[in-house]
Amino acid sequence: MKIASAQMNVRLGESAYNFVHAEELVRRAAADGADVVMLPETWNLGFFPKEGLADMADPNGEKVQRVFGTLARELHVNIVAGSAATVRGEKVFNTAYVFDREGACVASYDKTHLFTPMGEHEYFTPGDHLCTFTLDGVKCGLIICYDLRFPELTRSLVLQGCDLLFVPAEWPKVRMLHWQTLNRARAIENQIFLACCNGCGTAGETVYGGHSAIYDPWGEVKAEAGEQEEIILADCDFAVKEQIRSSINVFRDRRPEMYKL
Repeated sequence: MKIASAQMNVRLGESAYNFVHAEELVRRAAADGADVVMLPETWNLGFFPKEGLADMADPNGEKVQRVFGTLARELHVNIVAGSAATVRGEKVFNTAYVFDREGACVASYDKTHLFTPMGEHEYFTPGDHLCTFTLDGVKCGLIICYDLRFPELTRSLVLQGCDLLFVPAEWPKVRMLHWQTLNRARAIENQIFLACCNGCGTAGETVYGGHSAIYDPWGEVKAEAGEQEEIILADCDFAVKEQIRSSINVFRDRRPEMYKL
């Protein structure tokens, strides 16, 4: 499976531009032979305009689903459409959508852990379910940005059989050490492939750090972006996972009866 991470310079509050540009990036990645293309967190509005947020958010995610479902079917490519600010009823959510090659929406996920230091919890409603799905026969999971700091969430997905984790984010440059360390750790400790897609550039007062990457289950970097907008691609051979788990079988050696979470 060839995975592409489309590191995008998201413009704060400029939904029309962001939709057009996100589609351009997906088309470029598909032309390069990607089987799966991923976008970053809240690419439709950036992270995140506080004034008038509900009015700018995508009602029921309808535009995201229409545009990227159609695009996935046209290009015959799987799309992990990052996440988008959406509104359902009177509540705003940070929602990810996943589309298969036929354009079907095979998964949606509302961000579980909201980033209180930037007041996300004051504007968004947290999700209440985990997210697993299958793309081209591979069992996948998805978390969003701050979720990365909660290892029990990723472990729960892996215990449900996930071999590949997608992590769309808008992670600031000031904490790049954490971004790179935590993504690599989640891959190593769970013996999975991990594809993360970060934003870049400046939105409001925050500079986002880029460094989107694709890791194998050893934690080795298969592809990594810099700080500017770019698309990275990597081939992932899932037979590697079985080799690793046969040599260091952490799942056989777990002692879940000892863990008090």
